[in-house]
Amino acid sequence: MKIFRKFLNSPDKKRLFSNFVSLAVLQGANYILPLITFPYLVRVLGVEKFGLLAFATATVTYFQILTDYGFNLSATRDISIHRENKEKVQEIFSSVMIIKFGLLILSFILLIILVFSFDKFRKDWEVFVLSFGMVVGQVLFPVWFFQGMEKMKYITILNIFAKLLFTVAIFVFVKEQADYWKVPLLNSLGFILAGVLALWIIFRDFKIGFIIPSKSSIKQQLIEGWHIFISTVAISLYTVSNTFILGIFTNNIIVGYYAAAERIIKAVQGLFNPISQSIYPYISKVVSESKQRGIELIKKITLIIGGVSFFLSLCLFVFSNLIVKLFLGNQYVESTIVLRILAWLPFIIALSNIFGIQTMLNFNYKEAFSKILISASFINIFLAFILVPLYKHIGISISVLISEIFVTSSMYIYLQSKGIKILEGKIV
Repeated sequence: MKIFRKFLNSPDKKRLFSNFVSLAVLQGANYILPLITFPYLVRVLGVEKFGLLAFATATVTYFQILTDYGFNLSATRDISIHRENKEKVQEIFSSVMIIKFGLLILSFILLIILVFSFDKFRKDWEVFVLSFGMVVGQVLFPVWFFQGMEKMKYITILNIFAKLLFTVAIFVFVKEQADYWKVPLLNSLGFILAGVLALWIIFRDFKIGFIIPSKSSIKQQLIEGWHIFISTVAISLYTVSNTFILGIFTNNIIVGYYAAAERIIKAVQGLFNPISQSIYPYISKVVSESKQRGIELIKKITLIIGGVSFFLSLCLFVFSNLIVKLFLGNQYVESTIVLRILAWLPFIIALSNIFGIQTMLNFNYKEAFSKILISASFINIFLAFILVPLYKHIGISISVLISEIFVTSSMYIYLQSKGIKILEGKIV
């Protein structure tokens, strides 16, 4: 208890701990609730329909990336720095929301053009349109605002409410394979409801009203988010694009095999999201005050997260067959090899998050960060176009693993070249 009280010996550390607890509770709900619906859905929908929904989700994720425009990091940092200046916060909030709504309109136009221009999309157009509601909800929900203000409890409460509603609705309304279209509808409604409530809380509790920002303010936010946006697009080319490419070259059944295993991997990766989200603004502040203290903090985080993530990846690899049978069922036996290949991603990506987002961005190496991810995206696309026609879901899994190894190792080598010795906790 003394050690615990010693750790919480400052308002900043108390706020950090509070944010971590809030996001940990949210992540816990993100695990428990999908653990209830996921095995149910994969069995009720079957491999083909589950694959269709995964393909639709991958498609609209591109529009989520476009509307996010890197604001979840750039705007978070701006809000964090200026949180005591209400007028500046209001200006940042309004500028970002105007940009996001403009990108939302553009995204919907692009979706309609895509869906009604190609038969592969047109035959299931309603699934893609209903899935687009997730983009609307994400635009309405300013996660970046709550993260910047370090008030993660709001994110937790709203997300749990929406996900709980969605979970109950799945069991009530999805009874057979023919109900597959209800899944994106219910999911979208949950996103939109959470977004509307989030805006209401911002207006009510934070007294932040919407204003017409200056052109210079809007331009500044576009510039601030640009490198992160490009990086996020690059990331999508070797994450989201894998499901999309697989869907273009194969069929919904093959997509279903890959998507089911990938969902398990993402669930494990998600364990580290609360840590990443809660420490980013804190590390930003520490680095701005002292780079040496910042790198010492990053070293501690690397050792802890690296050890835990390695253990989890090892478990996924060793027990992959049992995990597939338990969560997916015998019809997804082809997902076992995918899970085994992807098992090391939680460890590799946990390290790349520390090297890239927590370190490179906070030390203002945004351009190098972008270049590494762009390079990785080209590697992944190149490998995918070669391996998917030959090995289908196995091929795309190998492509993803190689790309993630490249990202993590490149970031570590770059930081070393700049004299940032993370494992030694010093700058030379």
